[in-house]
Amino acid sequence: MSSQAPFQPVRKRQIGAERSTTPLPTVHAKPSDAQIAVSRVAIVLTVGFWLFYVIATVVRQFLDNGITFRFTVEAVLYLAVVSALTFSALMYLVARHGALVRFRSHVRVPRAELDRHFGTSSSTITVLVPSYSEEPTVVRQTLWSAALQEYPSMRIVLLVDDSPMPSDPAVAAKLEETRTLAQRIQDDLAEPRSRFSDAIITYELTSIDHDAPSIDDVRALSGQYAWAARWLLTMADAEPLDDHVDEFFVSQVLGGLASELTSTGDALSAAADAGQTPTQTRMFELYRRLAWTFNAELATFERKLYASLSHDANKAMNLNAYIGLMGGAYMEERTPAGTVLRSSTNRQKADLVFPDSTFLLTLDADSILLREYCLRLVYLLEQPENAAVAVTQTPYSSFRGAGTRIERLAGATTDIQHLIHQGMSHYGAAFWVGANAVIRKAALEDIVERETIGGFEIKRYVQDRTVIEDTESSIDLGSNGWSIINYPERLSYSATPPDFGSLIVQRRRWANGGLLILPKLWRSIRDRRARGERVGIVEVALRVNYMASIAWSSIGLVFLLVYPYDSRLLSIVVLLAALPYFISMGADLRQTGYRFSDIFRVYGFNLVLLPVNLAGLVKSVEQAITMKKIPFSRTPKVKDRTAAPILYIVAPAVIIVFSVVILCSAIIDQNWGNTTFPAINATLGLAAMVSTVGIRNSIVDVWHGATSWLWVDVRPSPQPAAQADLTAIDWESVLYNGSLDGSTPRELRAAASVIVPSSPRA
Repeated sequence: MSSQAPFQPVRKRQIGAERSTTPLPTVHAKPSDAQIAVSRVAIVLTVGFWLFYVIATVVRQFLDNGITFRFTVEAVLYLAVVSALTFSALMYLVARHGALVRFRSHVRVPRAELDRHFGTSSSTITVLVPSYSEEPTVVRQTLWSAALQEYPSMRIVLLVDDSPMPSDPAVAAKLEETRTLAQRIQDDLAEPRSRFSDAIITYELTSIDHDAPSIDDVRALSGQYAWAARWLLTMADAEPLDDHVDEFFVSQVLGGLASELTSTGDALSAAADAGQTPTQTRMFELYRRLAWTFNAELATFERKLYASLSHDANKAMNLNAYIGLMGGAYMEERTPAGTVLRSSTNRQKADLVFPDSTFLLTLDADSILLREYCLRLVYLLEQPENAAVAVTQTPYSSFRGAGTRIERLAGATTDIQHLIHQGMSHYGAAFWVGANAVIRKAALEDIVERETIGGFEIKRYVQDRTVIEDTESSIDLGSNGWSIINYPERLSYSATPPDFGSLIVQRRRWANGGLLILPKLWRSIRDRRARGERVGIVEVALRVNYMASIAWSSIGLVFLLVYPYDSRLLSIVVLLAALPYFISMGADLRQTGYRFSDIFRVYGFNLVLLPVNLAGLVKSVEQAITMKKIPFSRTPKVKDRTAAPILYIVAPAVIIVFSVVILCSAIIDQNWGNTTFPAINATLGLAAMVSTVGIRNSIVDVWHGATSWLWVDVRPSPQPAAQADLTAIDWESVLYNGSLDGSTPRELRAAASVIVPSSPRA
C-alpha cells in the first residue's frame, strides 16, 4: 500500500474569531483605589467562604451525624479537592492584587533619560533565537523585531537546530532559506547603517568649533529622522499581509518605529521653526539613536555541525551550546566523528570567534519584540538597586485578531497569565518565562553545571532535565542569591496555537515537569533562609501553585467528575467561595479586550484540555520513575491545521457524555444537589468542543487517528553499493577512536561506517 500524504487540512478564518487587530496599550492603565480595594475584598471573601464551608458544612455534619468510615473518607477527599481548587483561585486573586499595585506605582522612564544613560554605558547584549523546524517567514519577523531594537551594541544569533543535512528536498530548501535570513537582514540594513554612521561622524567633525548647534544642524537632523521613517514605511509597504501576525509586524514593529522617528523629526522641525535648538549633548544623543537602531550585527550558528557540542533534542541545550562558547576562539578540526571545536589562544588565526557580552536576550523564534524592549529592560538591570537581579522580562502577550475561536481563547488565557506573572513579581515569586528574557550573563555563570561527555566539556546554564527549562533555572538562580523581575509593560508578543492539535502539544509540555522541580524548590527555600534571606509565605504559596496547580486541579476535577459524593457535603457556600475568582477573571478579561462572558468559554476550554493536562502529569511521573528526560515537543507553527491525536478528541467527549449520565441519574433520583456540577460541565464542555475544536474537525481527526496505522511509508529500495575493500584499515578512525578489543580490520571498517560524517561549515 502506498504511503499516505501528510495530514494537513487547510485552516480557515472562523465565524466568532477576533475582529480587532489593535494590540493592548504598552503601558497598563493605572488602577483606581477602588479597584485595588475590591481586589483585597475578593481575597477576604474567598478565605471567609472557605472557612465558613469547613465549619458550617463539614464539621457540622460530623457533630450532627457522628463519624462513619465511609463518610469520613469522602469528607476528607472532598474537602481536600475543594481546598486545593480554592487555593488556586486564591493565588490568582493574590497575584492579581499584586499586579494592580505594580501598575499603579509604575513610572515610565523618559526617553531622554534612556539616551543619556546609554550614551555612557558600555554594556553589550547578544540576542539568541533558538529555532527548530520553524517557518522562515516566522523567524524573519522575529529577527527583524530584534534587529530594530535601539541599542548601542547588539549581536543577534539565529541558533538553527534542524538536522544539517536533511534528505527531504522540501525540508532542505526550507533549511537553506532559514540559513540565509541573518545575512539578508544584514544586507538590508547596510544602507541605513552606512548613512547614519557617516552622518554622526560628519556632525562630530563640523561641531568641533561650535558650542551649540545651529538651526541648520537641527533641520539636517530632522531630515535624517524623516529619511529613516520613510525607509521603514517603504519596507512596510512591501511586506505581505497574510494573517494577523503579519499585520502586527507591519503596524507595530515597522510602522510603530517609523511613527516614533517621525514624531522626533517633527519635534526637531518645530524647534527649528521656533528658532530654538536642543543642546549639543542632546543632538549627539539623537544622532546616536539613529545609528544604534540600524547597527545590529546578525549571524547564524548550528551546533549540530560540530561533534564536540551536545546534540540533545531540546531548546535548553541549543542555548547552552552557544553560551558555552561565548568569549572564546576556536579552531575547526576534522575527525572521523565529525568536526570538533578546539579552543585557540590566537584569535586572529581562529576559525570561529564568539564575542562575549554583558547581557543575553533569549527570544523564541515565534516571538516579536516592540521597540525599546532592550533599552528599558537593560536600563532596569543597570540600576544600582537591581544589581542582584538576574533576569527581567515582559511576560508575552498574544497577537490580536486571532483567526480561530480556539486561538482567541488561548490568547485570552495568555493575556491573563501576563497579569498573573506581573503580580507574582510583586511578591518576589516571579519565574523566568522562556519566550523572551534579558539575562545577566554573570548570573548564568553562577549556576553553570559542567560535565565531560566523550572527552568534551558540556556546560549547562539552562537546565534541560525537564521541558519547562526556564522554571527550573529560576529556582537555580534563587538558590544562588539572584532574583527575577517582570517589567510592568507589554513589550513582547508571541504566537498562540491556532488549532487544537498544536495547542495540545504546547499545553501537554507546560503540564510536564513542575512536580519534578518541587524538591529543588524546597532546597532553595532552605538555602535562602540559611543565608538569612526572608522568604515570605505568599512567595512560597505562589511558587508552589505555579508549579503544581495543574496537577492537583486536574486530579481534583477528575474526582469531582467521577465520584458521586455524599450530598450532605455539597453546599452553595462552595460556589460562593469561587465567585470572587470568576468575577475577577471576568473583569480582567474585559479589561484586556475580551468579553466578561468569556469566563464560561475559558472554563469549558480548560475542561476540554483536562486530558491533555493529565497526560503531562503522567509524563512527569514516568520521568520520575525512569529518570529519563522527556523529549522537547515543539509547538507546530504551520499555516495549515495540525491534526489532534484521537485520545484528546475521544477523552473530552467521554467527559461530556459521562456528565450527562450523572446529570440524568441525579434528576431521576431527585438528588438536586448533585445536578449543578454535571450540568455545568456537560453544557460548557459541549459548547467548547463545538466552538473551539469543531465537530467536523473532531470527526476528521478521529478518522485519521483510527486509520493512520494502516498506512506505511514506502522506502526506496537500496541501491547496490560499489564493493568496498573491507580488508583496508580506516587509519583515521583507528587513530582517533583507538582499536576496539579484538577488532579485525573488517570490524574496524564497519565501525567507521557508522561514525557521523563531518559537515560543511555554515
